[in-house]
Amino acid sequence: MFEVWAPQATAVDVEIGEIRYPMAAGAGGWWSAEVPGAGHGTDYRFRLDGGEPLPDPRTRWQPEGIFGPSRVYDHDRHVWGDGLWRGRDLPGSVIYELHVGTFTPAGTFEAAIGKLEHLAGLGVDFVELMPVPPVPGARNWGYDGVDLWAVTENYGGPDGLKRFVDACHRQGIGVILDVVYNHLGPSGNFLAPFGPYFHSSASSFWGQAVNLDGPGSDEVRRYFVGNALQWLRDYHIDGLRLDAVHALHDRRAVHLLEEMAAEAEALSAAVGRPLTLIAESDLNDPRLVTPREAGGYGLAAVWNDDVHHALHVAVTGERHGYYDDFAGALPKVLASAYYHDGTYSAFRGRSHGRPARHVPGYRFVCAAQNHDQIGNRAEGDRMAPEALRLAAGLLLTSPFTPMLFMGEEWGARTPFLFFTDHVEPQLREGEADRRRREFVGFGYDDWAEKAPDPGEELTFLRSKLDWSELDDDAHRVHLDWYRALIALRRAHPDLSDPRLDRVRAEHDDSWLVVHRGAFRVAVNFGATPVSLDLTAPAQVVLASDPGVHLDSGLTLPARSLAVLRLAGT
Repeated sequence: MFEVWAPQATAVDVEIGEIRYPMAAGAGGWWSAEVPGAGHGTDYRFRLDGGEPLPDPRTRWQPEGIFGPSRVYDHDRHVWGDGLWRGRDLPGSVIYELHVGTFTPAGTFEAAIGKLEHLAGLGVDFVELMPVPPVPGARNWGYDGVDLWAVTENYGGPDGLKRFVDACHRQGIGVILDVVYNHLGPSGNFLAPFGPYFHSSASSFWGQAVNLDGPGSDEVRRYFVGNALQWLRDYHIDGLRLDAVHALHDRRAVHLLEEMAAEAEALSAAVGRPLTLIAESDLNDPRLVTPREAGGYGLAAVWNDDVHHALHVAVTGERHGYYDDFAGALPKVLASAYYHDGTYSAFRGRSHGRPARHVPGYRFVCAAQNHDQIGNRAEGDRMAPEALRLAAGLLLTSPFTPMLFMGEEWGARTPFLFFTDHVEPQLREGEADRRRREFVGFGYDDWAEKAPDPGEELTFLRSKLDWSELDDDAHRVHLDWYRALIALRRAHPDLSDPRLDRVRAEHDDSWLVVHRGAFRVAVNFGATPVSLDLTAPAQVVLASDPGVHLDSGLTLPARSLAVLRLAGT
């Protein structure tokens, strides 16, 4: 059965090969047709009122790319091997974000499967995939996706994603998928001819906003809610990261996010495993993760960039753009989640945010690095390993849900650059300028002079991880630091305790001591050693520098971190 929503059309055909089959009009603007012999693997397109052939808005398979025909895909054909998988809860977990195309030299799901033992040995609980729908050309971050119900053939298509999820579950690793519902890419977006998918006036920097609250928006909302449920149900995905939800224009009494959370909760009850929705938002609004019965949206967690910015400033000393707000902010964010919780933001020129100290820390996904904070730098440069060890020590002993970005665990030196492969000349030629304009005022005003051309294949190739770095002693030592931190977090509940009111920080201009139950996390950010008095006897459990020692007090060499446990606990 072929079905499509096209409420403004007067005639719709499904085209298979050279033959057009008229579709029957049904209720609510839906059209349908039975085509004898059609099934899994059948290529098809739709024609509206005799117009050009278009791919299915809900296509599950686009083997020839965004301008090719849709292909019928039967989800039931895949034989799953994860029957014993019961899911994974977010509290206490560590997430690992990766981009499939640059995670391995081959850049496919199949190649990524070969690295899962490394991730299991590292101790991560979830992998988070950057978006996987079809995109223009052969390479993209994924946020230019169209055909949102499909999986790009660049990585291995729908079967490849299922094999990857299956393999993760056999390793005891959950899978979170990054999805983009606030806009569609500028190339290959054929939704508009089918119906009122886009807002008549609202837009964002990335393009026209989707129609979530205007005329015809009931079915548009079902398009996105149904898409979310497809990943969770048919691909056995364990959670979704919802991109830039602050760019969702929805003035309804029941926001799309609340509706989506309720549907995911119902599906979770049906499939018998946790399903996690995580929002990326710059609003600093705890209502996103407040339970629905308490007047919130009921999402499981939210990305918290305030923690990233405070960590970054503390360990690198950078103060440009939005970082200038976060000088000295680290003690507050470690105990309060948000720095801007109603305070004045100089970068925004206004007060921003709302207090969130009552929210459990695990509801905040926090990172020292992620795809945005590396890739949005002109040269895609990562944090220096010395600084990263300090940031990781604080992050992985924090009350939050830590997230790592691929390669940081061994101090990868390959950049993660912004790259695209637009097929239309006007989009290809204008991409660098659009990217530059996006970062004016962020302290990256020289982006155009420093950044490589996003459309050059070399920009993409340079962003691929170099796994041979693991043969180097310095990278292996860095990896051992990450493994030890994650193991320590897992072994001692004090270090994953999400209660923010139990976090206390002492600090000076160059050092910080964080109280975590029976543990103290002491950091020297400065270029000279510091000696700190301890109020109680303690022992060093883990240190980033062999020069850390205890006698009458604690001596921390320059740029070092130590985790201590109070004696007798």
